[in-house]
Amino acid sequence: MAATWLKDTVFYEIYPQSFYDTNGDGIGDFNGIIEKLDYIKSLGCNALWINPCFDSPFADAGYDVRDYKKVAPRYGCNNDLYRLFGEAHKRGIKVLLDLVPGHTSEEHEWFRQSQKDEINEFSNRYIWSDFCFAKTADLNYIGGESERSGTYALNFFKCQPALNYGFLNPTEPWQLPIDHPDCLATREAIKDIMRFWLDHGCDGFRVDMAGSLVKHDDDKQTGTSAVWLDIRKMLDEEYPEAAMVAEWSNPPIALRAGFDMDFYLNMPGNGYSTLMRDYFVNDKSKEDNSFFKKDSDGDINRFLDEYVKWYEDTRDIGYISMLTCNHDTNRPRYTLEPDELKIAYAFLFTMPGVPFLYYGDEIGMRYLELKTKEGGYFRTGARTPMQWNSGKNLGFSEGCKDSLYLPVDEASDAPTVEAQEADKNSLLNTVRDLLALRHREEELQADAGFEVICSDKDSPFVYKRGGLTIAVNPSCKEKAADIKVEGDVIYSIGSATLGDKLTLLPQSFVVVK
Repeated sequence: MAATWLKDTVFYEIYPQSFYDTNGDGIGDFNGIIEKLDYIKSLGCNALWINPCFDSPFADAGYDVRDYKKVAPRYGCNNDLYRLFGEAHKRGIKVLLDLVPGHTSEEHEWFRQSQKDEINEFSNRYIWSDFCFAKTADLNYIGGESERSGTYALNFFKCQPALNYGFLNPTEPWQLPIDHPDCLATREAIKDIMRFWLDHGCDGFRVDMAGSLVKHDDDKQTGTSAVWLDIRKMLDEEYPEAAMVAEWSNPPIALRAGFDMDFYLNMPGNGYSTLMRDYFVNDKSKEDNSFFKKDSDGDINRFLDEYVKWYEDTRDIGYISMLTCNHDTNRPRYTLEPDELKIAYAFLFTMPGVPFLYYGDEIGMRYLELKTKEGGYFRTGARTPMQWNSGKNLGFSEGCKDSLYLPVDEASDAPTVEAQEADKNSLLNTVRDLLALRHREEELQADAGFEVICSDKDSPFVYKRGGLTIAVNPSCKEKAADIKVEGDVIYSIGSATLGDKLTLLPQSFVVVK
């Protein structure tokens, strides 16, 4: 773990096309992010994760990169992004860019060259079989679209040919080992891209699908880990304060592969999904036993059984990062009401690791049922424009309604920053209070200890962070635990009674020092 500044960091994730539009074209831009930096700082967030902003045909919302060293014109120009870095740094805010190392757009110049029949330096930049009707093993593939006799592997959509980092154990002549010069060249090309942005002021990268680079990897992902350890070595030598967060959702592997942080993603049925998105498991019945749903039968142990093992295994080598949500998931407001979100966020922002707040979650923006946009499909509804005020397009853009990247929430009670700033009891101001508490109390920050005190289903969930005792009762019933808790209440939602017995009223949260 290299980046020392992560200890007291809270990230704010920005989907740039939906954040704030300054030129009236209906699409958010870099200048819009710059204009809202003071707002972001006022939340208590001191770092940004900006979703893909490189040049792209946007078949997958920018996760299909056409040119890694050029920004998409719809957001501005490279100099605008450099200025964003500088303005953020003036305010003590770090900036991570979204790096997509596993594939490019089919329009990338590397792929145009790789498709040619004659051998060139990019022939093996992507994974190709050696015959036009030969599959690329068990990988998704496509053929018949180039003069080259072969099929090429895909990572996701048809537009995303897989970059070639090699196979852990090649079994076909066209499968290259990870130390083949052409696979090493792919690795060096990614290093070159990282150097470019770090030299211009970027503070690191969130890495898309970080665990999927080497094909036919083993269960421990030995090959992919070797690639990232090599990249980490470069960063440690040249950019020791650069941070990397993995989209891997396997912290024991990701953190040992050189990442500072790994997301605990809400995969259906995993521990994190049981907190706010348990409905993923019950797609047909829609039964929802999320822990933070007040009228559910949720059990925190469904989360702890997985989390505690990961935490104990990784606490000395990096951070587990939990998110309110991200651009690929339903927003938590999909099933939780604002009073439920307050308790959920209180938990998330007092846990170890480095938390991430998705734009709009601080005001409880809704997930909207929308038709797909730029390959978003079911994810589209979590990518709608930020809701700033009661004005035109909820303050997102002065453009005409039909020009907006996505529709705004047209409900009469759509939450806005403006309205919630005027309400001292709003979700927005609760988030500000929680993040101020986290920054103020060192024992709530990333490195401080974590110990479960009580996780009985019929009692409050009680845990310690250093010398602080924290208790959570998200249910609609009063809960008590035979635990002696004494001290000063330094933060609370709802009400708690201390002493020889700890009692929390329904939907209550307390921090005792």
